[in-house]
Order: sequence, then structure tokens, then C-alpha cells
Amino acid sequence: MNTLALTAGRLGIGDAGIAAVLGYAVVFVGLVLLMCVVILMGKAMAGTRNNASASAPPQAAAPAAPAVPSAPPAPGSAGEVKLFDVPDKEAAMIMAIVADKMGKPLNELRFKSIKEVK
Repeated sequence: MNTLALTAGRLGIGDAGIAAVLGYAVVFVGLVLLMCVVILMGKAMAGTRNNASASAPPQAAAPAAPAVPSAPPAPGSAGEVKLFDVPDKEAAMIMAIVADKMGKPLNELRFKSIKEVK
């Protein structure tokens, strides 16, 4: 039998304290290393996003034609709504309920799409 092996029952209070402090130190060092990796990855992703926008050709070089809408929207409308598996009547009901719950007029809200969750 190995006489140097210590079990939890045979640890003294000083040895148990040292083991606890060393355990906490290992955990915190691991957390700090993980934090450094996350920060470096964030900076790398931000750098690639900045490089992609910087490498895009500037739009000011060529004069852009002004965008002319095909038909002016109706007064108070906020564009089109894409409906996915929802009848028009139900979509209108949903938009009215949302406007009522928010306490806003319907013409001040913009709905991009309505989809039925199955």
C-alpha cells in the first residue's frame, strides 16, 4: 500500500485548504483563458467585417440615379406584408390586435411578414 497517498478522510485542515485554493486557481485561470479567446475572436470578426466594408468600392465614384417608386403608397400605409400560409382576413385581424395591444394606430406600425407557426 502506498503510504504517500492521501485520502479525503486523512487530509489535514491545512492540506485541504491548499487543495481548495489550488482548485479554485485552476478554474479561474481556465476562465481567464476562455475570456481571452472570446475577446480575440470578437476582435478578429470585427476586423474582417471592417476589412470587407473597406475593400468595397466607394459608391460616390459613380453618380447613382435617384430611386423612383413604381407607385406611391397609399396615405398611411407602411409597405407590403408578406403572408406565409395565412389568409388575408386572419392577417388583418392579427395586425389589428397587435396595434390595439401596443396602443398605436395601425398606420404607424410596419409589418414585414406574417407566418403561421405549425
